This record gives sequence, C-alpha cells and structure tokens, in this order.
Amino acid sequence: MNEHPASISASPVIPALPTSVTALIDRWQSIAAFAADVGCGYEAARQMRRRGRIAPQHWPHVVAASRRLGIGVSYEWLAGRAAAMQGEAA
Repeated sequence: MNEHPASISASPVIPALPTSVTALIDRWQSIAAFAADVGCGYEAARQMRRRGRIAPQHWPHVVAASRRLGIGVSYEWLAGRAAAMQGEAA
C-alpha cells in the first residue's frame, strides 16, 4: 500500500448509539456518575438501569448529558426505547 498520508481522510470516529437504556447508562463510569450528570438520585438512576427505561421527565437532562459526553442520544432515541418497552409489556 503506497498511499500518501495526506490522501488518507482523517474523519472523526463517531461512536455508535447505545442499543438499550442499560447500555446508555453504562457509558458513564458508574450509576452515581450518571445520576449526577442527569440530576436525579442514585436510586432513581439504578431503577432506570434495572428497568431499561427512563421516565420522560428525565429525558431533557439525559439528552443534554449524553450530548456533553458525545453519545448523541436524542428524544427520538428515548421515545423509541419507551415504545419498545410498551410493546414488550403488552
């Protein structure tokens, strides 16, 4: 391979979106770190992770915190997880 380094594109690596709420929360160092970033209590964060869903009142803080970390979770992503959980419960 004889490519000149200038010809290789240096596009930034965009991390994949998490596949679940549990995977999202696991992007933080700990549940306590997630709770602090989102502005909820530790027990609320632990229950979110255990249940695999985030109550809508926490969504604005989760979206903002995930953007700060470069995760990029959106309201649409959260709504999709909520809809999937409702489908499983039915």
